Amino acid sequence: MMATAPKSNKNASSPMDIALNEAHIAFAADEVPVGAVIVRDGKIIAQAHNLTRTPPDPTGHAEIRAIRMACSALQSERIGDCDLYVTLEPCAMCAAAISFARIRRLYYGVADPKGGAVESGGRFFSQPTCHHAPEVYPAMAEHEAAAILKEFFQNKR
Repeated sequence: MMATAPKSNKNASSPMDIALNEAHIAFAADEVPVGAVIVRDGKIIAQAHNLTRTPPDPTGHAEIRAIRMACSALQSERIGDCDLYVTLEPCAMCAAAISFARIRRLYYGVADPKGGAVESGGRFFSQPTCHHAPEVYPAMAEHEAAAILKEFFQNKR
């Protein structure tokens, strides 16, 4: 179920601003510019960006990398008291990882009609086989997240 995104705090230390910074790091590394941040009790415990090309790793999505870091930091495969901020709607692989990790809330920037699996495509969290669905807050910093993706792919043409 989609919820309305709360008003974004526009200071440089907001989790979505840090996720956007991670997306810029990915852009500079010629990776698809997606960034993710995991927050627990108001503190950032993991932040990552896409890293699928070097080393070659198709699972190197920002969300997966951040979840791995958070699980390692908390020494648990379930991080149900954590919130995930990501600049792009998660794909099916990432949605499954979010579910399995029991992430409490998912905030994301821009919808991905082609590869997303939250409000687009297979709508993973709405499936009867989904064991856990986080609260979902779409369209957080949507314009900023869309702009970096648009610039990246325009440069590829």
